[in-house]
Parts: sequence; C-alpha cells; structure tokens
Amino acid sequence: MTLWEFALLGAVLAPTDAALGKTASSSPRVPSLVRHGLNVESGLNDGLALPFFLMFLAALPGTLASEEGVAGVFWRALVVSAVVGLAFGMVGARLLTLAQARGWATGPWQQVVVLAVAFCAYSVATALDGSGFIATWMGGFAFGVTLRKTASVGGKSATEERPSDLAENLGGLLGTLSFLVFGAVLLGPALEHLNWRIITYAVLSLTVVRMLPVALALVGTGMRLPTVAYVGWFGPRGLASVVFGLLLVEQHVPGIELLGQVIAVTIGLSILLHGISAPYFADRYGNWYDEAKAASSDLREAQGAVEGLGKQHSGPRRLR
Repeated sequence: MTLWEFALLGAVLAPTDAALGKTASSSPRVPSLVRHGLNVESGLNDGLALPFFLMFLAALPGTLASEEGVAGVFWRALVVSAVVGLAFGMVGARLLTLAQARGWATGPWQQVVVLAVAFCAYSVATALDGSGFIATWMGGFAFGVTLRKTASVGGKSATEERPSDLAENLGGLLGTLSFLVFGAVLLGPALEHLNWRIITYAVLSLTVVRMLPVALALVGTGMRLPTVAYVGWFGPRGLASVVFGLLLVEQHVPGIELLGQVIAVTIGLSILLHGISAPYFADRYGNWYDEAKAASSDLREAQGAVEGLGKQHSGPRRLR
C-alpha cells in the first residue's frame, strides 16, 4: 500500500458512530459531560473527516478524483459545497420560522422542511460537481444554528414537536437498513479472505489507534483515568465508514480489495465488540462515578454534568 492509501484508510476509519454503542452515550448513570461529549464527537467527526478523505482521494493516482487534481477538488468539494449547504440551511431555517409564526404549516409538514433542505443541498452540490455530503452536513449545521437564533427572537413554535423528529427517525431507519446490507453484502466476502494482518490491524484500530489520541486530547482536562479509558474505548466505527468505503469503490481506488477487506472487518468487529460491551461498561463506569462523586466534591466529571445539564435544558426552551 502507498502512503496515500494508508491516509485514505485512516480517514475512512476515523469517524465514530454513537448509535453502535448507544447505551454508552445514553445511560443516565454516565455523567452528562461524557454522554454529550461522545454524542458531539459522533455528530461532528464524519463531516470533519470528509474533507481530508476527499483531498487524499484526489492525491492518489489512478482515481477519478485525481483527474481533477487537489486544487479542483478543494474548490468544488470544499468551498462551493460548503457555500451551497450554508445557503440552503440558513434560508430553509428562516422560511420555517416564518411558517411557524404565521401558522402556514402544521407540525408534521414543518418536519418535512428539514428533509427538503437536505435533498436540495445535496442535489445542487452534486449538480455543480461538488460534494453532496459536505453540502448536506453544512446545511444541517447552518439550519440548526439559524433556527435556534430566529426561534428565540421570533417567539414560540407552532408545534411542540421538533422539526428534526422526522429526519432523525428516518435516518435511524435508513442507518439500520444500511447495516443490514453491510452485513449481508460487504462483510461476508471480506471474511472469506481473513488473515492475521487484517485482524491485527482491526484490533489495533479499535484500541491503540483510537485510545491513544483520545488520551492525549484529554490531557489537562482534569478527567480521571476511568473516564479517559471509557471515552477512548467507545469510538465505534459505523455508517460514515461504510459510506466512505463505498465511495472508494466508486472512485476505482487501486488496491480496493485489500482496503475493502480491512474496512469491512474493522467495522464488523466494532459492531460486535462495542455492541456487546456498551451495557456492561456503562454500568461499571456508572458504579465508579457514583463512588468517586461521593468521595470527592471537586470531581471534574460531576462539575461538567451540572454545566451540561443546564445547557441541555436551555436549548429546547429557546426553540419552543
């Protein structure tokens, strides 16, 4: 494998998917600071990893993206796509706020606006030979920020339902179906070509390659060792890695057979290990947190829980 192929592999397996270890990030026994941190990481890192993925893809000789060059990919996939997503997100949020204020749309139809913004941003960016994924990600970011600001100024929403409910439920369903297809179509052929190198890398990717950077990033935060280990372990690879892997196939990346096997086995092992360990480790970590909180009044995790709880309740009140 070449250096750019190694870089692509790292970009594909960098994003995490909190849905695969949902108990780890939703258990009430886990302090809110840790739960919110895992959720925020899962929500942001696929969009943050995508630009690097596209640049590495353009730098790799023999791919379709390399024909346009790194500069062309940077302009179309990053700049143009980001602008398209921001524009649709802000305009869509303002139109939704206007519809809420004047009673032009009932609650269920307001939820359709979120999907409309996503489809429009993706379609326009793709038509401009940009990245539909970046446009959609930036559109969602701009939509959420603009909606909160305009709702806090413009008054109450016309519905107690959140505009994002339909998109979240549909996304959960499509995500589940994607894992079904992944297990039935992609993982099976990869298991036929297993060897000790692929298994070793998959294990290292889920442990050392993930946990060491997390530990370095949390230096100086005051987090205790069990918290650092807990956050480091729950970095499951999921839907974003599956999508990136399919893009590699579409771009005719050299050596895709080996890359595909490594990606599929790593994701499959992550689904198994993180899915099994989430309830157990959430309970064990919750026991440690209760004991540490009772023994220390300045526990950083407990202080963050109070701050995170306040932020958690303030957001929905502004929306309503």
